Parts: sequence; structure tokens; C-alpha cells
Amino acid sequence: MNRLAWLDWLVIAAYFALVFFIAWLYTRRERVRESSGQYFLAGRDVGWFVVGASLFASNIGSEHLVGLAGTGAASGVAVGQFEVLASLILLLLGWVFVPFYLRSGVTTMPEFLERRYSPAARWYLAVISVVGYVLTKISVTIAAGGIVFGALMGLDFWVGALIVVVATGIYTVLGGLRAVLITDTLQLFVLLIGSLVLTFAGVNALGGWSQLKASAGPGFFDMWLPATDPNFPWTGILLGAPILGVWYWCTDQFIVQRVLAARSLDHARGGTIFAAFLKLLPVVLFVLPGVAAYGLVQQGKLVLESPDQALPAMVTALLPAGLRGIVVAGLLAALMSSLSSVFNSCSTLMTFDIYRKLKPAASERQLVAFGQIATGVLVLLAVLWIPLMARISGQLYQYLQSVQAYISPPIAAVFLLGLFWTRVNARGAMAALGAGFVLGALRLVLELNAGALDGLLLAYAKMNFLHFAAMLFAICVAVLVLVSLTAPAPSSAQLAGLTYATAGPNVPSRHRRMLVALSWLVVLGVAVTWWVFRG
Repeated sequence: MNRLAWLDWLVIAAYFALVFFIAWLYTRRERVRESSGQYFLAGRDVGWFVVGASLFASNIGSEHLVGLAGTGAASGVAVGQFEVLASLILLLLGWVFVPFYLRSGVTTMPEFLERRYSPAARWYLAVISVVGYVLTKISVTIAAGGIVFGALMGLDFWVGALIVVVATGIYTVLGGLRAVLITDTLQLFVLLIGSLVLTFAGVNALGGWSQLKASAGPGFFDMWLPATDPNFPWTGILLGAPILGVWYWCTDQFIVQRVLAARSLDHARGGTIFAAFLKLLPVVLFVLPGVAAYGLVQQGKLVLESPDQALPAMVTALLPAGLRGIVVAGLLAALMSSLSSVFNSCSTLMTFDIYRKLKPAASERQLVAFGQIATGVLVLLAVLWIPLMARISGQLYQYLQSVQAYISPPIAAVFLLGLFWTRVNARGAMAALGAGFVLGALRLVLELNAGALDGLLLAYAKMNFLHFAAMLFAICVAVLVLVSLTAPAPSSAQLAGLTYATAGPNVPSRHRRMLVALSWLVVLGVAVTWWVFRG
């Protein structure tokens, strides 16, 4: 296996130097330590291009570079459905949720739940979001960093993981959201260039597109798999995947924080549409290299120890010096952009929704300092969780989606019904959140101990995670409605500005027609993608 040459290291060093220079520059310019608004929301003055680039770059982390390619190598392009559906859900974020968030004036997602329902709902979402970040985004990214460094640089898994954490933590802690957004924009270009290089290299090594399809087999190129498929059945894609998508793209602080930082509705909506276009690319950029790796294995040109080794193995086997450095820089860019974003959103939740609730008189400097310290604690917890991840799934992307399927349905239920139906109330919301938490936690515990189960408990533990998400969402909606009907409806004063029926006047849009046309182009792109990958 080819290791990195001196030219590769030079490219990687140049990338790291540029990232740290940007962080240093914005730390000095923005005086982020003196203002929580600057540190956590970049002064709410970010343009559409940076918003869209950050939405994409933050999302494209370890689960895509290592996990998507790994799942592509194991089971084909069906996993790309999550990316295609994300394009449509980003349009939902831009056209439905963004105007509401701007009219209501919320800063964090738990803040909305407190104002719509109760302080207890705010505490629930803040705590469950932080726990979810530790179990998914932070730990998965750290694990992927270890895989990348181990496969490409010959470093020990834990050494590689710690390098990713420390390097990312430095510029995130120092520069706040502004540094994260600007570095995300830089990392977007590095990521796209590196991924395109690897995709073309993989397809070329197999002998072209037709040989790729022949080597992998027709099943690998079908996005719509039978309802009996154990991983990505079409029923789960239609019923379960949108629930995960609405929770992630429309209600998760990790994503919504970027939109809240936009300077206007048009810039926020334009950023979501730009990100929707970009989300059409991962099938080609990340899934196809995994499928190519599978084809190379069938031809005896590549050896994989596990599916998640697909992308690093292709880098070392197919690319010459210099190009390897560009692709590795792209891998690191994705890992670091995702990790920096979750660090910032995590610290925002812990600062505004936990620390400031406990210490309302805290100064701006104290708020920023607490957010910085909290980040370090969460990283340590995530590192401790990594050894347990493999007991849920040996593939990073599938692990991530499955855990999110246990967390997201109750949150999606209380947000969606809370926005569109004035009758639901705090009693119903807490009942739905509590029931969803118990059922989701039970599924996680049983899945970790599936070897000792049988009967109904085993069936519950082994149910397809997308089908489970759909079932859990339906249960939570039923609980929310039924329990809400047992208590008085919220008063008009309680609902003012917090539902579509009671929100303030629409935020003006100067470029509505152009944005509508671009949105329809996204829909057309989704349709074309489904047609190309129809088996």
C-alpha cells in the first residue's frame, strides 16, 4: 500500500496553515470573546453563499466520506436516498421553517419548545440534543478521523482521532461561528475537488462507467430496493427517512443555527436552495467511489478489511503523489468542518439553554467561556462512547442513521404539530417526548444486547431502523394528540408568534420568483437522479 509522499504532506500542511490563519484572522477582527452574539451567531450578518456552503460542508462529515462510501461498497447506491431526499427537505427548511423562525424571533430550537409548550420541553430538547451529538456526530467523526489517519498515514487509531479533535477544537474554540462558517466555505472547495478526483480515478481503474455497472451488478445501482431489504427498503425510505430528514434539517440546532445567522430571509432561503443543489452531488462524490471499490475487489485489484476502509484504500491504491495529498486534505476538510460545526452548536445549546437558564446574570464573557469549556467535556464523553459503536453497526453511516432513528421521531412530532395545530399543548408534548424517549432508549439497549434475546424483544431490536422511525413517529403523534385533548387548549396569548396561524406578518422577499425557479430546478435534479439510478 502506498503511503503519503513528501508532496502530499506539503499539500496537507498548506491546508492546515490556511485554516488556522483564517481562524486567527477572524478571532482578531470579530472580537468574539466579548460578544455571545458574535461568537455563537456570527452577528446575524452572513450571506447566502456562505450559509449554503456551511450547510453542506457541516453535513458532509465522516458519515459521508468514510461511511457513505463504506455502505456503498457493502450494499450499493440505495444509501444515496438519504442525500437525494435531503435536497427536497432543504427546500422545506427554506420555504416553510425559515420564514417562521425569523418571524418568531427564536435563537435556539429548545427556546421554541419552551415558548410553544413549557420550560420542561426546552430542557428535554437541550439535553437530548447534546446527548445525541455525543452518540452520533462527535463520536462518529472522531472514529472516522482515526480510520483515515490509520489507513492513509499509518498512525494508531487513537492518535489519528485525537489529532482531528485537537486541530478542530483549536480554531472552533477561538473563532466561534464566524470562523466555522468561513473555514466551511474553504473546506467545501477542497472537499469537492478531492472527491471528484477520487471518483474519476475509481471509475477509470475499472475501465469506465459500463464496466463499473458490470462489475458491481444491477442491484448495486438500484435506489429503490424491495420492502424486504434488511437495510434500505423502499417503504422505509418513503415513511421513515423523511422523519429523520425533517428532524435533522429543519429542527436540529446543528443545521438551523447556520440559517439563523443569515442577514435576511432571501439570504437564508438562498443558502438552503444552494445547499439543496449541493446535496445532489454525494451520490456521485461519495457513494460511487464505494461502489467502485466493490468492483475493484471483484476484479482482484483492491483488498478491503472492512467496507468503511473503501475510500482510504482507494486513495492509497489509485492516486499518485500530490493528488493523494489533495484528496486527504478533502477528507480532513470534511471531518473538520462537520466536527467544528457540532462543537459550535453544542456549545450554543449548553450555553443558552442550560447555563444561562441556571445563571441568568452571566456576562457575555462568561457565556463564551462556558461554551468553550463545555466543548472539551463533550469530546471526552464521545471518545469513551466510540468502542460501543461497532456493537450497533459495523458501518459508520448506517450506525449514524439508526441512532438518529431512535432520537428524532418524538422531536419531529412536537415541532410539526406545534407549528401547524394550535390545539396541542404542553401536557401532550411532554407525554410524546417521554414516550418517544423510553421507546427509543429501549430499542438502543435491546440492540446492544440482541444476542441474548428472542421472541418479541428480538423482533423489536431487529426491526429495520427506518420502519422503527415511522412506527415511533406515529406513536408519538397519537400520544401528543390524545393527551393534548385531555387538557385545555393554549390561550391566544400563549400562541402569539409561535404557530403559522398566530405568527406575525410575512418577512418580505425581494427575489421570490428567482428563488422559486431555482427550487423547481432542484426538484428536477432529484427526479433525474432517481431516473439514472433506477436499477
